[in-house]
Amino acid sequence: QVQLVESGGGLVQPGGSLRLSCAASGSGFSSYHMGWFRQAPGKEREFVASISGSGDSTYYAESVKGRSTISRANARNTVFLQMNSLRPEDTAVYYCAAVAERRFTGSYYTPPSYEYWGQGTQVTVSS
Repeated sequence: QVQLVESGGGLVQPGGSLRLSCAASGSGFSSYHMGWFRQAPGKEREFVASISGSGDSTYYAESVKGRSTISRANARNTVFLQMNSLRPEDTAVYYCAAVAERRFTGSYYTPPSYEYWGQGTQVTVSS
């Protein structure tokens, strides 16, 4: 069982930056593919970025590519999402998700592919 706890959300002005963190409990963190998703009011949960267990492979949604960077510190059981040049349309609850790479089936871009989810952290971009 993996528990995920997000932090780092908040209110930021357009053009600003935030760094989200997701701390994972349990062992074997480096064997989990980690993802970030977001959900705005009235909208479906959507993929933001994901990273392989080793950190060698990263994937981004077109909407955040070039503005966001996903990274991980396996020694600290933590994954990060650095978001720059934030826009009002980035406003959403951001969720961290995990799936064991050996049990992975499907696409890293879709929520049902992930086994574990955090409670989410609110990001609001507004002047």
